[in-house]
Parts: sequence; C-alpha cells; structure tokens
Amino acid sequence: MNQHTRAWPALWSLVIGFFMILVDSTIVTVAMPSIMKSFDADINQAVWVTSAYLLAYAVPLLITGRLGDRFGPKNIYLIGLVIFTLSSAWCGLSNSIEMLIVARVVQGLGAALMTPQTMAVITRVFPPERRGAAMGLWGAVAGVATLVGPILGGVLVDAAGWEWIFYINIPVGVIGFILAARLVPVLPTSAHRFDWLGVALSGLGMFCIVFGIQEAETYNWGTISGPITVWSLIGTGIFLMVVFVLWQRFNRAEPLLPLGLFKDRNFSLSNLAISAMGFTITSMMLPFMLYAQNVRSLSPTQAALLLVPMALISGGLAPVVGKLVNKMDPKYFAIGGFAILSAALFWLGSILTADVPIWMLLFPIALFGFANAGIWAPVSMTATRNLEPRLAGAGSGVYNTTRQVGAVLGSAAIAAVMQAQLNANLPKPPAGAAPAGEGVLPEFLHAGFSTAMGQSLFVPATVILIGVVAALFFAKPKKRAAQPEEVPVFAAE
Repeated sequence: MNQHTRAWPALWSLVIGFFMILVDSTIVTVAMPSIMKSFDADINQAVWVTSAYLLAYAVPLLITGRLGDRFGPKNIYLIGLVIFTLSSAWCGLSNSIEMLIVARVVQGLGAALMTPQTMAVITRVFPPERRGAAMGLWGAVAGVATLVGPILGGVLVDAAGWEWIFYINIPVGVIGFILAARLVPVLPTSAHRFDWLGVALSGLGMFCIVFGIQEAETYNWGTISGPITVWSLIGTGIFLMVVFVLWQRFNRAEPLLPLGLFKDRNFSLSNLAISAMGFTITSMMLPFMLYAQNVRSLSPTQAALLLVPMALISGGLAPVVGKLVNKMDPKYFAIGGFAILSAALFWLGSILTADVPIWMLLFPIALFGFANAGIWAPVSMTATRNLEPRLAGAGSGVYNTTRQVGAVLGSAAIAAVMQAQLNANLPKPPAGAAPAGEGVLPEFLHAGFSTAMGQSLFVPATVILIGVVAALFFAKPKKRAAQPEEVPVFAAE
C-alpha cells in the first residue's frame, strides 16, 4: 500500500471524531424542549447549553492548531478525544442546568483540541492535486453532521431520554480513539511560541460580546448590574477584540493569529464566508425545532425526520462536488450554495404558520441539502489550497475559529431575536387560559409563536448573503507543484 493510499484510512479515522463533535453542535437543538422541561429552565438558560459549548470550542482554536504543529496533530487529537468523550459522560450525568452548562464547556475544550488537526492532516498528507477529493470527504462529513445531529437527537430523546444524546458519544469516542491511534500518521513537528496574552484578550472579548448579545433581551437592552449595561459589555468585548488584533500586528514573537495569512485573498474571503455559514447553521435549527414540537405537537423524532430530505441530498451530493472542484472553479459552487440557502430560509420563514401543511415545509428543507453540498468542500478547498504546508496548523486553526465564532454569534443572536419576536407577537393570555410552559403550548398562542419563529429565520437568511458576496470575489485557486514537505510522512507501525 503506497503512502497516498494510506492517507485515506488516516483521514477516515479522523473524521469519525470530527463527525461526532459537529453532531454535538446541533444535536442539542432537538432535545432543547426536553432539557428545559427536565430542569425547569427558561429559553435563555437552555440556549446557554449550546452557547457555552460553542464559546469554549471557538476561543482556543487559534492555539490548538499551533499545539498540533508543535506536538503533532495525532497526539493533540487523541488528547482532545479523551477529554470530549469523558465530558460527554459528565453531560449525561448532570442533575442541573448549571452543571450541564459547565460540562458542555469542558466538552467544547476537547472539541477545540480535535478540530484543527483534521484539516492540518489533510493539508499535509494530501498533495494539492488530490486535496479536493479529501476536502470533499471533509465537506461531506461537515455538512451531513450538522444535519444528522437533530435527526439522531430526536430518535435518542424519544427512545431513551435527552441524556443519551451525550452517552452515545462514549462508544463512538472509544472506537475513534482506537482507529486514530492505529491509522493516523506521526507527522514532523516544528517549534512554536504560544501567545497567552492573545488567548486572554480574544477569550474575554468573545465572552463579553456573546454574553451581552444573548442576555440583551432578558435585561431589555439596559442595566445588567450596577454600572454594567448590555451596551457597555458588548462595547468592552469589541474593544478587547480590537486590542487583540493590534497585539497580533505588533507582537514581535509569534502571534496567535498570523495576519500574514490574510494576504491571500481566497483565505480572507473564505473565512468571512464560513463565519456566515457557522452563524446560519447554528441559528436556523432552534426556531424550527421549537415550532415543530410546540406548535405542531410533533415528537422529537417526528420533528427531526422533517430534516431527512436535507440530510440525504447533502450527503449524496457533497462527495460529488468534492471531486468536481478539482476540475472546475469552486467559486461557482459556493455562490450557488449560499444563494440557495438564503432563498430556502426566506421561503421557510414565510410559510411557518400554525396550519401550514407539513408537506409544504419539506420543499425549502430539501433546498437546504443542495445548498450545503455546494458550500462546505468548495469553501474549505478555496481557503486552504494556496497555504504553504508549514502554515497548515495555523491556517486550519484560523479557519475553524472563524466558523465557530460565527456559530457562537449565531447562537447568541437567535436567542435575543426569538425573545424579541415572542414579546412582539404573543398575545396576552385570556382569562382562564392554561399558562404557557406547562407541556403543550396553548392553542391561542400558536399563531403568534409561529410568526415569531418564522420571522426569526429571516436573520440567518440575511446573514448568509455575506457568503454570496464573499464567494463572488474568490480567485481561482493556484496550481503549484508539490513541495518536499508535502510528501506524506508516516511513522513506522
């Protein structure tokens, strides 16, 4: 078996873990009503179960890519997989919403250690002319995982309880660990200095922005505590992020964020596009799942099965697109994918009423599948194709960070938007009506609740247009000869 052939088993073993952590980004969505009921939590507390995971996932990504360069992507991946698997058990054993949120933070840290290593391995063991097919697999996994999560979550919640959306990770994590330990190559490492000040600035900045946005509606965009207001918290976060970028510019050692990467137009535009995708994928599922279960009285499994057309189409087309991007300019796939996704979300939001026939919802949902197939692999390939192998870890860390930053902002924004829309659209309960929040949503609230969820979908539908604009300016990826360091290097078994 030659080196390039052995690269594929290595990649397959890595994408098992990658699939698992991406599923965990969306699987909670369908279980949210059950989690809220189990812990008597309000919608804002429940959204923190997702936001805490995404925040802990996003902030360390810049440095975990470097850790892979320094200590080897295989070692860092395996450490992250152990942390992720053990914290999944902790999530399932949680007996309060606060404990669950803390466990999700640890789970996010494990995911942050794992994710950059997958793209780094692709960039380093596959030569440029074969990287499109590898990115096609990566894109298929990324696209399908974000869609399978809610479906799998619905089945597990109905069959065994919400805890099992986390317990299922334990056997998958064990299998993934065994395969990665055996099949992933030991790649050469390089020395790095770690920018801990950069980590602190970016982490605090992101937390202030996310907390401010997500809690804004709770505090009516006013005072949180004493002199701390929503706007001052968001402003502080933005200020810290500006200081972070300036520090990266003037850091004479080794900056956490290599700003030189952004000299490549495709890398810059791809990061902008994938952050919009992260925002949209994270924010679009929760309003739809709350509508399906609270208004249409569907079980978690029934609600999740509405997404089957999306998963089947995306899973079937993504590998095909991955092969085609080696022969065609990937920008055209990306433009079409982003535009279709925006149109589908506007369509779904406009028909989300209390009495719309269920079959009508399947048409925009099916369009989601076509859109996803045209986005993940083309954008990923465009981002990484021009990067030098020595920058693989840093580049994949930045790329995954921007995707997760988009996801964090999407989670926070959709919580604020949903609360605002519910306040604007829900009528005051008539005398003698059953109170909301106890089981099935009272019928007199169905129309207003449906309108609120539909209008909430217009936010991700608008944000994803950023991806369309970015993709319009993609340059055709360069073709360059393989360099010595791009030859796969495998350790002796």
